[in-house]
Amino acid sequence: MKYLHIFFFLINLSAFAQGTLKGNVTDENDKPLAGAYVVLAGTSEAKRTDHVGNFIFNPITTGPYTVQISYVGFTTQTVNTVITNGSSAELTIVMHHGEINLDEIVITGSQEHSANTLSPLDIALRPVNTSQDILRLVPGLFIAQHAGGGKAEQIFLRGFDCDHGTDINISVDGMPVNMVSHAHGQGYADLHFLIPELVKTVDFNKGPYYADKGDLNTAGYVEFETASQLDRNFVKLEGGSFGTGRAVAGINLPFKSPKANAYIASEFFRTDGFFENSQNMNRRNLHGRFNTQIGRHTYLTAALSGFISQWNASGQIPDRAVVRGEITRYGSIDPSEGGNTSRYNAYIKTIHDFSDGSSLENQLYGIRYYFSLFSNFTFYLKDSVNGDQIHQQESRMGYGYHSRYRRHGAFAEKRLDSDIGGGIRYDVIDNIALSHTVKRSFLNDIQRGDIHEANFNGYVSETFFPIERLSINAALRFDYFRFGYLNQLGSDDYQYSGKGIVSPKLNITYNQSNHVSFFVRAGTGFHSNDARVVIMQSVANTLPRAYSIDIGTETKITPTLLLQAALWRLDLDQEFVYVGDEGIVEPAGKTKRMGFDLSARYQLNKWLFLDTDFNITDPKAKHLPKGENYIPLAPRITSIGGLTVRRSKGFNGSLRYRYMATRPANENNTVKAQGYFVTDVILNYSRTGYEIGISTENLLNTKWREAQFDTESRLKNETAAVSEIHYTPGTPFACRIRFVKYF
Repeated sequence: MKYLHIFFFLINLSAFAQGTLKGNVTDENDKPLAGAYVVLAGTSEAKRTDHVGNFIFNPITTGPYTVQISYVGFTTQTVNTVITNGSSAELTIVMHHGEINLDEIVITGSQEHSANTLSPLDIALRPVNTSQDILRLVPGLFIAQHAGGGKAEQIFLRGFDCDHGTDINISVDGMPVNMVSHAHGQGYADLHFLIPELVKTVDFNKGPYYADKGDLNTAGYVEFETASQLDRNFVKLEGGSFGTGRAVAGINLPFKSPKANAYIASEFFRTDGFFENSQNMNRRNLHGRFNTQIGRHTYLTAALSGFISQWNASGQIPDRAVVRGEITRYGSIDPSEGGNTSRYNAYIKTIHDFSDGSSLENQLYGIRYYFSLFSNFTFYLKDSVNGDQIHQQESRMGYGYHSRYRRHGAFAEKRLDSDIGGGIRYDVIDNIALSHTVKRSFLNDIQRGDIHEANFNGYVSETFFPIERLSINAALRFDYFRFGYLNQLGSDDYQYSGKGIVSPKLNITYNQSNHVSFFVRAGTGFHSNDARVVIMQSVANTLPRAYSIDIGTETKITPTLLLQAALWRLDLDQEFVYVGDEGIVEPAGKTKRMGFDLSARYQLNKWLFLDTDFNITDPKAKHLPKGENYIPLAPRITSIGGLTVRRSKGFNGSLRYRYMATRPANENNTVKAQGYFVTDVILNYSRTGYEIGISTENLLNTKWREAQFDTESRLKNETAAVSEIHYTPGTPFACRIRFVKYF
């Protein structure tokens, strides 16, 4: 009995014998590497480095450890260390640039959703030349442009036609991209203010499983982070088909203090487009960012950016007009469509790191936004004399603040990670209007008013590690909305309405080894309704809820073959359909979606890579009988992928494809939106100080339809309305040449 007591005493003693392991990871130029994987070999312990390359394991059981540090595009480093009781070991790791090697990627099974394995890999492998290319980094995400290139893209993800952002949460540097209660649709997300060359990380995931993501996070989210510092100064010039030209430049500004840095970047883009009605599109971007260290443990970032854009558009054309030869597929019924928009952003963010490894982040931001769009969806259906052209406009100020505290602690001698945050978003929208126009001249107002909309939110997320390799994340989020609308056509006073919603989340991950991880994710999310609809129609579904579950795995079949797969289901309390010519969001009833996602990344040899994403979804309306319960335009089968040659110098290139299967365009599938298969090619020649490249879109010159709608319309020479497919043609074969100078 005495020896048994001694045995248990030693067990308990070893449980309390703990220390701390911390470190910092930089590249050979002493620049911090944020997002590097830090793994304790032979254990389930894994971390990602923070914004300044720091990591910490606290508490950690005493003993010897082999620490493995990996980052895409760098040679993996291995360091040995020993933790003694109550001690703190500190490591300084310098990573060296190297070739991309999938063999060095470790499956961590981390609950940190920013630790998406595919994100840094795809950024390194997939060519990114436009803001549209950035969105395509998300596996299964498709976009379509149908208003001249200056309007936000239509987004498709997980069986959702997200319109311009209704069911996907998008942010840049902590600022929301989605515009709630927008003149052209709820959640409108125009990403054209982001210069693609500045993007450092893309954090994405699918489903409403993450407590720090709130409104519009049903199908998924995408979070972009721009570089804190440019790797090198550059000037890029591009030119090509259809009068397309682009100039981009980025320069690091000189600072005497090693604790401060800043850069400024600008972009100019213009194109006539491939339509018969010239787009005359131009866009100008400016972005500046400043970073400094205040004391030993506080970091400050401030940024300013702005963009303006104007364009003409050909709009969606009716199939019958092309078949009858009245217009070509690149023609237009109303050539006076188009618009202009602008957005200016400012934010300041501080991050304070505490000695125990916890951190506190605070951010304030402001957004100045303007939007003006002329469209004609139905031609002469309502007004046989002047036509049905409409003008949508708004002027907006957006303000926000959010705070986030993260801590790595312990409960019952087991690791417990805490993430607590909250904030407020406040939108003041002046003169949001829908007007009847003819050739961009005003006829009469259909809607006009002012909106005040506030969102207060807070969340708690706890991740517990009860046994080695198993982690359980439980989270709770609360959002409260205050909607206010002043109808300038019918009232002198604001009317208000408020609504709150609680969103629970549960995520379980089992990391079987450094090669295999399994996960189950479950949770609820929501998308908000337009403030005008909430106030004027007194709708019950102000914040309809989404219920979702994922079951999947991330695994390395071979050292150079990485697979991610998931079976999932998502039920939505209320589908939203935006009706542009009425300026309203219509309810479409309850829906359900079930699907399968598969992503594969394979390294065939040292310089050749294969990637593919395959997604299949069964989207159905719950309230309609079988055969009449299709969800219009919801994607069912999609795939994207390609072959990439990747070398640090010399020739690099990529052959890529996009495939979307034919899908229903109405509830009974009697009208179909045609599928397409499009291929693109990019070829670069890179040296230390410069790069020359050529890009081709639609290499096979396929005739495809980018955006499609089943719309009822009437042409000027018709006596009755016709309901059929209206579409915007996809780009024909196009070529662009570029030259980049680094210095």
